[in-house]
Amino acid sequence: MKGNQLTVRGMVIGVIGSVIITCSSMFIALKLSSLPWPIMFVALFSMLALKALGKTNLNEINVTHTAMSAGAMVAGGMAFTIPGIYILNPDAQVTTWQLLVIDLAGVTLGLIFTALIRKYFVETKELPYAMGQAAAETLQIGDEGGKKAGMLFSAMGLAGIFAVLRDWFCKIPVTWFSDKMLKYGSYGGLYISPMLVAIGYIVGPIFIGVWFLGALIGDVGILIVGQKLDFWNLTEAASIKQSLGIGMMVGTGVGILVKGILPKAKEIFGGMFSKDRIGDSIIAMRWAPIAMVLFAAILTTVCKMGVVASFITILGVWLATSMSAQCVGQSGVNPMEIFGIIVLLAAKAVTSIGQTEAFFVAAVVAVACGLVGDVMNDFKEGYILKTNAKAQWIAEAIGGVCGAFVSVFVLSFILKAYGTGAFGGELFPAAQASAVAAMVGGISNVPVFWAGLIIAALLYCVNFPVMTLGLGIYLPFYMSATAFIGGALRFVTDKFFPSFEKEAKGQIIASGVLGGEAIVGVVIAIIIALKAIS
Repeated sequence: MKGNQLTVRGMVIGVIGSVIITCSSMFIALKLSSLPWPIMFVALFSMLALKALGKTNLNEINVTHTAMSAGAMVAGGMAFTIPGIYILNPDAQVTTWQLLVIDLAGVTLGLIFTALIRKYFVETKELPYAMGQAAAETLQIGDEGGKKAGMLFSAMGLAGIFAVLRDWFCKIPVTWFSDKMLKYGSYGGLYISPMLVAIGYIVGPIFIGVWFLGALIGDVGILIVGQKLDFWNLTEAASIKQSLGIGMMVGTGVGILVKGILPKAKEIFGGMFSKDRIGDSIIAMRWAPIAMVLFAAILTTVCKMGVVASFITILGVWLATSMSAQCVGQSGVNPMEIFGIIVLLAAKAVTSIGQTEAFFVAAVVAVACGLVGDVMNDFKEGYILKTNAKAQWIAEAIGGVCGAFVSVFVLSFILKAYGTGAFGGELFPAAQASAVAAMVGGISNVPVFWAGLIIAALLYCVNFPVMTLGLGIYLPFYMSATAFIGGALRFVTDKFFPSFEKEAKGQIIASGVLGGEAIVGVVIAIIIALKAIS
């Protein structure tokens, strides 16, 4: 039974939750240079809150937690980019109004492209979206109870205890590295994360196998073998690895547009130009072109980005949100700052945009990609639970706009309380923003970047899952290796223990493991945020 889905009480809970999650996400992103997926925490929080009020259903819970989680990755988009301005120039002058415009532009563009591309990635491509699958599994089994619920929550509890011992009491190392691989600049080893193993299991051996192949190419091939054979030194090897990985991710985005989106442009974007139909969009979108032009004008004037750079930003969001949706769907990873860097570099290549304004470009893109990547998991969950997509989108809009205001308030508070010199140091390392700052100068190896772009675009057009290949090349090896363990476990269970997976026991355990670590991560983030504020 669908019942009431978009309710006043649900949105009140959603907005309160969005404020809490956005605040904690901003602090944890700056403090620990990481951002836990909020979907499992908010799904269970929404379930408990609405069940306490009585007469609820899974769809109301789903819509409520969509609003609650939307602000988290909005905060991440800001935290992963804007501090880079002050890392390069502590005396930079950025107004609160400019930050708010940047944030709202990213949210608005994210809302537009989420509405337009949801059907393509969730229904047509049927990407896994491991977090969304796990959240749907958790809500369904938690609501039904029984033996499956016992299995789910046992796995969740054990993973939660593991995460507490690792992240709070520091009794378990976060990572293990191979000294031999470190000599060649490779972060070879393992990320001690049950959640990443669970993501690998849910996504499955094909996508994860290609991801790990990318890691072997990047770290073993380029960094280790390339240096052993004296093809290049460490600096050159690192440059090739980074440029190839970014190039392949951009090439995937080009492939998505050329093969997947442009041929279906009438269905996907028809709602933007016709009052009689909405095409694949969730809602009527005739206002979207007006909003784009309006924000281009505001970015040009208030943020002083210039006309060309403003329009490049908007077009870049179109490409980047498609890349984000694909990347999250296949790997559970959303490198939003990388997508911001890609569009930033494009803007710098064709305009004389200033340093601060270049960060504005990256921030708009990162916010939009953060919102899209997060909420596409919610839409996957909604598709499984048969939730009304329009109700979810409205909740996304409420939570996203709320997150925009809250994240700007929190960032402004941090600037006033700690000063601009706090970024990039021990207090707020802001590693992603530092990476954006390092890339403001441009791609380090342009020929390799273009080679990666062309190869990836061609591979995508022949249905090779090249996004995860580029991700594996770019990301540190230890993350890829841990995800590969999950994919390998799934391969073994599918091949040798088919009854185990036929009864969905593996999916249930993986969903519980994923949820346990994700929930603990959000709780710890909230505690850290509260301590920082006090």
